Amino acid sequence: MSVKKDRVFKEALNPHFGYYYTVKETLKKTKTKYQNIELIDTEEFGRVLLLDNITQVVESNEFMYHEPMVHPAMCSHPDPQSVLVIGGGDGGILREVLKYPTVKRVEHAELDEGVINFSKEYLTSVHAGSFDDPRVNINVTDGRKYADEHPGEFDVVIMDMTDPFGPSKMLYTNDFFRIIKRSFKDRAGMFVMHSESPISRPVAFGCITKTLGSTFAHVNPLYTYIQMYAVLWSISLSSDEVDIASIKASTIESRLKQYGIENLKLYNGATHGSMLVTYPYIEEILKQPARIITDAEPDFPDNFIL
Repeated sequence: MSVKKDRVFKEALNPHFGYYYTVKETLKKTKTKYQNIELIDTEEFGRVLLLDNITQVVESNEFMYHEPMVHPAMCSHPDPQSVLVIGGGDGGILREVLKYPTVKRVEHAELDEGVINFSKEYLTSVHAGSFDDPRVNINVTDGRKYADEHPGEFDVVIMDMTDPFGPSKMLYTNDFFRIIKRSFKDRAGMFVMHSESPISRPVAFGCITKTLGSTFAHVNPLYTYIQMYAVLWSISLSSDEVDIASIKASTIESRLKQYGIENLKLYNGATHGSMLVTYPYIEEILKQPARIITDAEPDFPDNFIL
């Protein structure tokens, strides 16, 4: 009698380091105009969305990523009414943004409509119907192009993109960050993006931080462990006026209560402050020379393909 063995999914975080998890079965596999999509069922994470064989989102603890990508900015901005979400085709960012009663308009710019349609059907637990909220306008377009064509419109811009190579690499340059800056209504505008791992890709992390710093007056990386990425991760919040490090825990708690936001699993006043703490070894990384990423030279020194 043969025993079925689970497939072992392995993912590299750099050429020398990675992680694995077991896969019970593939639930759906397809291809869009831009990328391969696979939905797998796993013991550790439940359903997992893979794009081009890279883990994008998991059912069991996606809050580890989506909450810090949304709530620190939304609680720090004085009045977040108009939000642009670039990427995030699974709908998790939309779900968290829509919890804020101040939000009147969310523009969702996603290049690959196939990811949205796939997520609508198979990842209901992640998007929770957010695509159908009347405040949301879905724009199937390049996020850079959309931001460039809509100056002076947004309070908060959240970019949930794949890593900085391939089709996404032109969304990590200071030329693009200047476009984002022009898309803000005013100096209180806030930009959120993941900024790689100081553990697995310290050079990319340093370059992104320096590139953001060449564009915005305040750049605050948040540090948090995200299990689906298997490593300490960074999420950077940038603004010309709002310095999130100056906002007290009591203020965050007051704003969450004011907005009626309850039962978050990761974010509150205390964790707002704790995620801002820079370990000494990360301070050393940030002291190292780092290149400002530009349209003319968009490739990161530590890009890799295995």
